[in-house]
This record gives sequence, C-alpha cells and structure tokens, in this order.
Amino acid sequence: MKYLSITDAEAFISKALQSQQVPAADADIIANLMVQSDLVGADGHGIFRLPAYLKRIRAGGVNLNPNIRIEREQGATALINGDNALGHLVMNRAVDLAIEKVEKHSVCWIGSHYGNHSGAASVYVRKLAEQGYIGIYMAVGNANHMAPWGGIDLLLSTNPIAIAVPAGEGPMVLLDIATTVAAYGKVKVAAQKGESIPDDWMIDRQGKPITDPQRAAEGSLLPIGAYKGYGLAVMIGLLAGALNNAAVGKGTIDFNVHHDLVTNTGQTIIAVDPSAFGNKEEFVSRVIALVEDLKNSATLPGVKEIRVPGEGAAKMMAERRRLGIPVSPELLEALNACANECGIATLNL
Repeated sequence: MKYLSITDAEAFISKALQSQQVPAADADIIANLMVQSDLVGADGHGIFRLPAYLKRIRAGGVNLNPNIRIEREQGATALINGDNALGHLVMNRAVDLAIEKVEKHSVCWIGSHYGNHSGAASVYVRKLAEQGYIGIYMAVGNANHMAPWGGIDLLLSTNPIAIAVPAGEGPMVLLDIATTVAAYGKVKVAAQKGESIPDDWMIDRQGKPITDPQRAAEGSLLPIGAYKGYGLAVMIGLLAGALNNAAVGKGTIDFNVHHDLVTNTGQTIIAVDPSAFGNKEEFVSRVIALVEDLKNSATLPGVKEIRVPGEGAAKMMAERRRLGIPVSPELLEALNACANECGIATLNL
C-alpha cells in the first residue's frame, strides 16, 4: 500500500477539477472536503470518488457556475437551492448558514435540494461540533440500493445519518452510519480491489447472499437492524428528500449510471446550541462522564476495550495526517488515468 500526503491529495484533486473548468476557489474547497472523508477512513467517499465526479462534469451533469442560494427562509429554518452544484459546495454553504442561524436562534434546521454527492456525512457535523454545537445530518443517497423490508424493488438509498456532540478536549462523540449494513461506496471499493464482500451485506432477488461485488447491480443492500433500519431509511428519505422537494423513492437518479442527469439530491443539517438547555461547560462535563463510564465498563471475554462512537475516526485522522491517505494499486491506476485525461501530472508513489 502506498500513501499520498494530505497536501498532495488536495492539490491533485483541485488541479483535476480546475482542468475541467471548475473555478479555482471552488476546486480548493471541494478538494479539502473530499480529503476530510479520507482522513476519517471513509475511503469510499473521498479521493476514490474523483473519477466519478469528473465523469459527471464532462457529461454536463453538474453546474460549474451555480447560484447556490436561500430559496425559502422562515425563522430558524431555511431551504437552500444548490442549483445542481457539486455537492460539497452546497453542503459547505448549508453548514455556514447553520452556524449563522444557530448563533441567533440556538437551534436551526437547514434543508437543501438540487445538490449532489458530497462525501462522508461526518465531515459536516464535525464542523459544527468543532464550534461547540451539536450537529445532525441526514441525506437521501444518490442511488437506490435497498428494497423495502420483505420486497425486491429498489426504492431506497443508503440514506445516511450523522450526529456529532462536542466532548471538550477529547474526541467528539460522533456517529456516522448508513441505514444499510454497508455503504455502497464500500461495495465499490471492494469491486475495484477485486475482493469479495461479507455475506450479510447484500442479497439477490431470491433472498440469497451476494459476495461478489461485481454482481451488486443484481441485488439489494440489507438494512441495519432488519426492519428497523428499513424504517429509519424511510423516515430519513421523508425528512431529507420529500420535505426538501428533493428526489426520493422512484424519483432518485443513480449518479453511478446517469452521469448527465440532474440528481436533485436532498440533504438536511440541524444545529443545536447546548447553552440553550443550561450551562454548556456542565453539559460537556456530562458528555465526558458518560464517555469515561463507557470506556471503563467491564468487557466480555476476548474484548480488549470498549469503543465510543467517534473514537476510531479520531485515531484514524491522527494517523492519516501523519502517514497520508492509503492508495491501493487499483486506486492509483484510476487516479493516474484521470490525470492523463485531465492533462495534469500523474501521481508517482
């Protein structure tokens, strides 16, 4: 495994995007946010996605000069029209607006439509928690890969949810999950590497396990917690899709296949100021106390330690800031193919 430094990764992504007429300032923002996904180990959402983004740009599937704007606004709520911009730009604007509104109202709900894929959900709630706020994110995924519980029609996406809670000097408590057992990006990474996938990730139309990721188009991802994950996916679809007048259900466009179509991706950011409910420092102390109780609790035989949501991501981030982003031979080949197509220098790792 080769490693690509954070600086080099951001520079490579930005140059590739700029070669396709993405404005330099936008390309730099996108590159930074894409690498944030890699930093926390969300390898299916970071630089891995660059080839797909470039395909959409070349196919005319995204607007490179968008007017990202507030379409509706009422008190602590707002709806952002992303004007079919690259998704990272839409969510970056949504988080900025959330910070503005939570400072004024103590709580806010920002919805968006006409966005695109924007990487790992944790990237955006992390920005809120770093400012001392609680952050919640929900989105309708960019392709339907899950059938309703007991069905075979693909009507739901992985519909992720992320929640971040500040924890003082320690790692923030951060949950970032798909409503499926595995995010589809992990299936794509396995396919690129020629690896198999666990037998509890996907089933075919007869309900039998799929372990070959090359057969992913034949099956459905399984929800977390059986029917409970299915129900959660439905509710997120309603809150991030239907509420925002964004694509959901049969209206969802598979951006892996239709590079030229507008996806109308729906996303939601919620921010909460803990000081609205009491002393913020005391709240953080209670968060830290719970974390310590969990970490110090007795373990089952063979279990070395209890992990708390966000702890693994914090360790991964520290490690990757030091070593760089791991790049498999297959990913390196794909990135250098992009470099050749874009007329920029290839990566020499």
